[in-house]
Amino acid sequence: MSHIDVGQENSAAIRLYYEDHGQGRPVVLIHGWPLSGASWEKQVPALLKAGRRVITYDRRGFGRSSQPSTGYEYDTFADDLHSLITQLDLRDVSLVGFSMGGGEVARYLGRHGADRIRSAVFMAAVPPYLLKTRDNPTGLEQKVFDEIKQAIVDDRPAFLSKFLADFYNVDDLLGDRISDEVVRLSWNVAAGASAIGSLACVDAWHTDFRADLKSISIPTLIIHGDSDRILPLEATGQAMQKQISGSRLAVIPGGPHGLNWTHWNEVNRELVEFLT
Repeated sequence: MSHIDVGQENSAAIRLYYEDHGQGRPVVLIHGWPLSGASWEKQVPALLKAGRRVITYDRRGFGRSSQPSTGYEYDTFADDLHSLITQLDLRDVSLVGFSMGGGEVARYLGRHGADRIRSAVFMAAVPPYLLKTRDNPTGLEQKVFDEIKQAIVDDRPAFLSKFLADFYNVDDLLGDRISDEVVRLSWNVAAGASAIGSLACVDAWHTDFRADLKSISIPTLIIHGDSDRILPLEATGQAMQKQISGSRLAVIPGGPHGLNWTHWNEVNRELVEFLT
C-alpha cells in the first residue's frame, strides 16, 4: 500500500493512502464526503484508456488514510493535497474535485497557486459558498448545518443511509442507474470513516471559496447534474461558472449528486474531452 506522511498526532504519523496508475499527463482525483478514492471506480479506467496518469487518494479521516482528530478544514486539506503533489513531484497536473473535493481544488489554487497545475474540474462541487450571510443571502441558514451535525451525533449510520438515498436519488434511479449493492457499498465505505472526521467536515462545508475562485485563471470545467439534491445546481455549479472567468459548465440532465456513478458515461465523455 502506498502512503505519504502529512503530519503527526502524538505518537502516530498522519498518512494519506494513494494509488498511482498509468502514464501521461497526471490527473489527481479528489473524492467527496463521506467516501474515498475508490468512488472514482467508473472514471479511472476511462482516464487510463485516454492516456493519462491517474492518481487517487483518500482524504485524511476517510478510506485507508489515517484518522486523526484534527485537520478537518480546507487549509489543511489543501496542504495535504500540496504534499501529495510535491512528494510525487507532479507537474502539468489536472485536478478533479467531486463534491467536497471541489473545495480542495479551489483552496489549493487560492493557497498554493497554479505553478504545477494545468487545468481544474469541479464536479457536483461545494463552492462557492453555502452559508447564508449578509453578502450571500441565497445560502443556507446555520441551523441546517447544526441539524446535520446533530443527526450525525445521534445516529451516524442512520444519517448515512438517508444521505446516500438523496446522494443517488434512489427513489428515482434505483434499478435503472443505481443498484442496492452500489448504495450498500457506499454505506460501508462511509461507515468506516472517522466518526470525528465525518462530523468535523460539516463545518468545512460552509467555507467561503469566493476569493479562491476569482483567482483561478487556468482552463476550468464544471460538471453538475440538474437533479442534485445535495448541492443544487443553481447554488453551486451555476454560481461557480459566474465567478471563474472563462469556465465552462456542463449540465448533466437527470444527474443526481452522485452522478459520477449514475451518469458515468456522460461524465466520462465530458471529462475525457476536456482533459485531451
